[in-house]
Amino acid sequence: MTAQGTAAGGSRAPEPFGARLRRAMDTRGPLCVGIDPHASLLHAWGLADDVAGLERFSRTVVAALADRVAVLKPQSAFYERFGSRGVAVLERTVTEAREAGALVVTDAKRGDIGSTMDAYAAAYLDPGSPLFSD
Repeated sequence: MTAQGTAAGGSRAPEPFGARLRRAMDTRGPLCVGIDPHASLLHAWGLADDVAGLERFSRTVVAALADRVAVLKPQSAFYERFGSRGVAVLERTVTEAREAGALVVTDAKRGDIGSTMDAYAAAYLDPGSPLFSD
């Protein structure tokens, strides 16, 4: 870091998550809403347990809540189960939620060897990644 708060190469360091969370909670309250589109929930909503149902459910939740709650927390496994098309829906969900001002904490609990954990970190914690989450 330089004295101006930028990393080597001139990029600005992201604001710490704790500061962003405090501001979001002060503005929107302390609510964190999980987005867990499991098969039985999709069916309860009258949706098919497929990528189209996943997308409709996710977009509905984001449209209803992303501009009102501090944090949205999509459960990655429910998206990953549809492979790359499900991950594409997760990417859009993350992007749309962040564009509406919500912080996003992707629920992607994993425990594995170091190289795998590095890959997960690159996928979910690198600001340049399409799956970047708070």
